[in-house]
Amino acid sequence: MGSAYFYHLTNEGLDAALLALLPKCLGQGWRVVVRGTSQDRLDWLDQKLWQGPDDGFLPHGLATADHADKQPILLADENHSARFDCLMTIDGAGLTAAEVQQAERVCVVFEAADEAQMAAARHQWAALTDAGISAKYWSQETGRWQLKVEKN
Repeated sequence: MGSAYFYHLTNEGLDAALLALLPKCLGQGWRVVVRGTSQDRLDWLDQKLWQGPDDGFLPHGLATADHADKQPILLADENHSARFDCLMTIDGAGLTAAEVQQAERVCVVFEAADEAQMAAARHQWAALTDAGISAKYWSQETGRWQLKVEKN
């Protein structure tokens, strides 16, 4: 059974956080789907991922592009289903307990400045932990990622 990691962004933007998290996922040999709520935001993220990191290349593509099924990192909206080992949701995108159970890991990445994202993360935490999913809440309020709450 997978677990859900909640990443509360307080000191950096989404693109910087994903540039740190995605290489770790690829290092595990996982196929990653980054699920968002808007194609415009996914297009923006696609451009950001092409610009970094400085010390490597993050092979990725949009679900709407050719050969999407071959991408190690796939940027997809909520209407696109794809095989994954790790599912990362951004901007309050939905997920289910069944998806967490089939994944190696699920990451819910949400920004402190966005009340809708905060509300969605709170709702997802409650729904997943009520379903018996193991969850960890990570915050960067001190500048470094710190585990704040863990629920099994």
